[in-house]
Amino acid sequence: MSGFRTGARLALDWGQARIGVASCDPLGTLAYPVETIANAADETAVLARLTALVAEYEPIEFVMGLPRHLAGVEGAAAKGVRERAALLAARFPDIPIRLVDERLTTVVASQQMRAAGRSSKRQRSVIDQAAAVAILTSALATERNTGRPAGELITGKDA
Repeated sequence: MSGFRTGARLALDWGQARIGVASCDPLGTLAYPVETIANAADETAVLARLTALVAEYEPIEFVMGLPRHLAGVEGAAAKGVRERAALLAARFPDIPIRLVDERLTTVVASQQMRAAGRSSKRQRSVIDQAAAVAILTSALATERNTGRPAGELITGKDA
């Protein structure tokens, strides 16, 4: 067991329409929402915003949700996330990317927001951030409990 690594992370819930972004404190104690980025057809704007977030948060890694079907198999959405991970790895070769199973994170985030009294219309603007928080919280808990980082490692060398 290698223990828990300190340092901020940036979590991404990369959907077709929006990208939810979350981060955590350098000790990995608390994951929190950062923002939602419109997932434009032109990836230049998305990469520019992610570049600014990397400069601001100085993450030790990206944690990306990998959407799998309930049976655990990967479909078209997972293929899209893998393509985005390769894009990030090429753009940020010194920042590792971890693909973490995100099954049901959006459902859980939506239920939590409803329980907190947010209407479905109002929650659309932040549901992706809440899902990114859930992804990051799960990854941090896994690393704390096992001493190993969660998910599948993707590096700039893999791109």
